[in-house]
Amino acid sequence: MTKPGQPAPGKETSQRLDKWLWFARLAKSRTLAATAVVEGKIKVNRVKAEKASQTVKVGDVITSRLRRTVRVLKIAGLGERRGPAAEAQLLYEDLTPPAERNEQREDAGSWGERTAGSGRPTKRDRRQIEELKRSGS
Repeated sequence: MTKPGQPAPGKETSQRLDKWLWFARLAKSRTLAATAVVEGKIKVNRVKAEKASQTVKVGDVITSRLRRTVRVLKIAGLGERRGPAAEAQLLYEDLTPPAERNEQREDAGSWGERTAGSGRPTKRDRRQIEELKRSGS
């Protein structure tokens, strides 16, 4: 018989960080998850994780800088397998502020939009420039 606050027999109370990132579908493979941890892209409870073998438990807060976005996730469960996306979303609670999500979308812009004079001209810009040169001479 288990005491209150103690896990059931056979249930883990902690899990390796790289394994949890893989189960939660934040990384495509455990190798990529371990690489992200070593590169300093993952924080656990506001402290940079240094080893992929670091253990995490339910209630820990993960801050990830993967895929050009910053996400803040609270661990709601430990995975037993890498299941479908719907199952993976049950492993965490997304604490990322909504305003930040909107800013990221606005910063990304849509394809083809850019301010004049920034970066290389697009193919359309180049054609317009060539047309101006032909008509001006």
